[in-house]
Amino acid sequence: MKLQQLRYIWEISRHELNVSATADSLYTSQPGISKQVRLLEAELGVPIFARNGKHLTEITDAGKLIVAIAGEILGKAQDIKNIAQDHKDNKAGTLSIATTHTQARYALPSVVREFMGRYPGIKLNINQGTPAQISELASRGLVDMAIATETIDHFENLVQLPCYEWNRCILVPQGHPLTQLAEIGLHDVAAYPIVTYVFGFTGRSQLDQAFEQHDIRPQVALTAVDADVIKTYVRLGLGVGIVARMAYDPDIDSDLVALDAGHLFGRSVTKICLRRDMFIRGFIYDFIRLFAPHLTQKIIKQALALREKHEVEALFKHIELPVR
Repeated sequence: MKLQQLRYIWEISRHELNVSATADSLYTSQPGISKQVRLLEAELGVPIFARNGKHLTEITDAGKLIVAIAGEILGKAQDIKNIAQDHKDNKAGTLSIATTHTQARYALPSVVREFMGRYPGIKLNINQGTPAQISELASRGLVDMAIATETIDHFENLVQLPCYEWNRCILVPQGHPLTQLAEIGLHDVAAYPIVTYVFGFTGRSQLDQAFEQHDIRPQVALTAVDADVIKTYVRLGLGVGIVARMAYDPDIDSDLVALDAGHLFGRSVTKICLRRDMFIRGFIYDFIRLFAPHLTQKIIKQALALREKHEVEALFKHIELPVR
């Protein structure tokens, strides 16, 4: 059994059983991957993937368990490399972040610029995906951290560290009737088609809950993962937009009006997710501190040592988070 073979089956599972796409992502050949998977299956004596001719159709029951453990092994292998690299040169290496579009586009740029200025020898990888996808990457140790608002609680080896709170705003074109109201209510917003985030992204669940609590069923005309796309369709008159306040730039978006919606939906919290048993290099602590100044090395270590979610929440209960 080779580490390379475990990487192949893990990557195949991430690429929806598409061996060609897996080969492209790993810069290798499709026949080479197929051969190594066959050799691994022969060594183990069980099929990892079910097949229809040359095509993989599903992961077998045994395969699901094998792939899951393969992911854990790959994460540990990366930890070994990180430990060695940190002792050899603590200002060289790779920082891999998995996050959503909103964080990558609006929250991270200034932090990344400052970090790269301090650590020019660090290669930075930013992977974008759904909260479920990025949480899984962090859980398996394939990235150093996940940053998102909608986090996934069923990854028991991940610790969620609160970073900052943020509010939403309602985007409308200049002269829209909502701009004439002294204060906007949920019924006022629901009177128009809504353009907002896809469910599972950027605090969408909290938005839905607000409408449900008041027994309001809004007409969601269009959803997107990208706030810039939402703004485009608001400009086309397809509805009123509901986005993170940080996504509105008064200079770039001067043709739109941002109406405060903090009183309608409440604040959401963006979190960093770390694997509880990971080895954290010094520059990773520094990156986290740049992103969330209250997350010192001491408090991160305290949080990672806790086993229960409510214990972590209690640790941060008296810390006032910044608002963006």
